Amino acid sequence: MDKVIECIPNFSEGRDKEVIEKIIQTLRCRDNIKLLDYSSDEDHNRTVVTFIGTPEAMVGAITDFAEKIYENIDMREHSGGHPRMGALDVVPFVPVKGVEIEECIEIAKSVGAILGEKFNIPVYLYEDAATSLTRQNLASIRKGQYEGFFEKIKQTEWKPDFGPEEVNLKGGCAAVGVRFPLVAFNVNLGTNDINVANNIAKVVRHIGGGLRFVKAMGVSLEERNIVQISMNLVNYEKTAIYRAFEMVRMEARRYGVHVVGSEVVGLVPMDALINTAEYYLQIEDFSKEQILERRIWE
Repeated sequence: MDKVIECIPNFSEGRDKEVIEKIIQTLRCRDNIKLLDYSSDEDHNRTVVTFIGTPEAMVGAITDFAEKIYENIDMREHSGGHPRMGALDVVPFVPVKGVEIEECIEIAKSVGAILGEKFNIPVYLYEDAATSLTRQNLASIRKGQYEGFFEKIKQTEWKPDFGPEEVNLKGGCAAVGVRFPLVAFNVNLGTNDINVANNIAKVVRHIGGGLRFVKAMGVSLEERNIVQISMNLVNYEKTAIYRAFEMVRMEARRYGVHVVGSEVVGLVPMDALINTAEYYLQIEDFSKEQILERRIWE
């Protein structure tokens, strides 16, 4: 493929494996579309999908993907640890190869229009596709979640960019955007006290005075009886994974809590991990040309 776009849609189902497979199946065996990864979390009750494709193939792929989601997910019955406002919650596009931001924005608008017209879903454009500064931050759009949107959508400033001006009872709302590659990185703590996680998240995230390119929240992992700092690193080049990890570990010390593990959700750019390895191993004068796999596939 000469032109490649990455799409990382998130949908609000992480427990029913049969439903998840029905949805994922729409991305398999498609021309000019390649499914790279999908990851489901039962506590979050959410699935994150990563696929790539040509600009021409993107709109059709997302349309079929969305149709299966709206057939199988009912937001009136949904609960989970992750903030959400719709069955197909977010659809971010990332330019990868031979594609400019502007082309991704046009695709985001096309997808937004289809979700609004074909599926009767209120749609908000965010990040680089946003129609106003107040809509650039996904967290601002999603604030109030599905339950709170029935009143929020009545406010003039929250009129959707596409679709009806009332929440779809079954499907909720959706956000479609264009952004820099994001790293979804979570740190698990050796406690079940959600207040500890919430307090740490507040000081780690940018809006609370923490790291500039970090969004964070506390999540309870009930099956493991621990809590988690769930983070989105929206620019890993400017706020590295190791900085976020070390800040969480430092803040946890004040509560006498230890880090018991971490995880990356979905795919991660190789440079983000190399940067972290360089830091912890204190490698001097390392070049990315020393990576075997990188040389093999050049």
